[in-house]
Amino acid sequence: MLAEGINAVTEALVGGVTVEKICMLKGSASGRAGAIFAKARAAGIKVVFVEKEYLDKLSVTHRHQGVIAVVTEYEYYDLEETLAAARGEGKPLFFALLDGIEDPHNLGAVIRVADCAGVTAVVIPRHRSVGVTDTVIRVSAGATAHVKICKVANLNDAIRYLRDEGVFVYAADMDGDSVYSTDLTGDVAIVVGGEGGGVRSLTRKLCDGAISLPQLGKINSLNASVACGILLYEAVRQRMQSGK
Repeated sequence: MLAEGINAVTEALVGGVTVEKICMLKGSASGRAGAIFAKARAAGIKVVFVEKEYLDKLSVTHRHQGVIAVVTEYEYYDLEETLAAARGEGKPLFFALLDGIEDPHNLGAVIRVADCAGVTAVVIPRHRSVGVTDTVIRVSAGATAHVKICKVANLNDAIRYLRDEGVFVYAADMDGDSVYSTDLTGDVAIVVGGEGGGVRSLTRKLCDGAISLPQLGKINSLNASVACGILLYEAVRQRMQSGK
């Protein structure tokens, strides 16, 4: 698996990801690229200086910025272990569940905002969902090195489990209550649907409720990652205001 670009490689180096080697553009060991070189050498990681043509051929995203790291495959977290560990921290639980996100750019963007919002974990299903890929790492700006991502066999079972653990689960749905009048300060999980049909009907019925964003324009939907970011940050706003 590859981490491409300055941000993604930097976060891989500081986030505990196993970096096998780094390929850098010849003559680029200065500035931010130089900082990557120094960190890698200090950690005993092999650094190879190569021509641009080599990086272009190696790159998956075609936006490598002159540096690509070869990293181990992403190891997903266990949902139950993640919840138990988070409970020990004494803060309200905060999950983002993704129902059918198949676009790696959307998943990467969600992971990036999830890191900024301080979520406990991002939960994705094994099927009908993109996993952590080179593109996801690049779009997340390296946030995959910091966010716990849980891959579950069945998203509906994960919702049942979270509810049994006292987590209030809300589906993002156009017919739901306004997110701005919904209390999100406790243990909560927000389910966001895929690019096409949104949250599936059965999944929606399993949730404690549904929340929506006001639609004041001519189109009737937001990009999945944009909607997720707004919903997560409304929870952040409420928690900061309440001191949680």
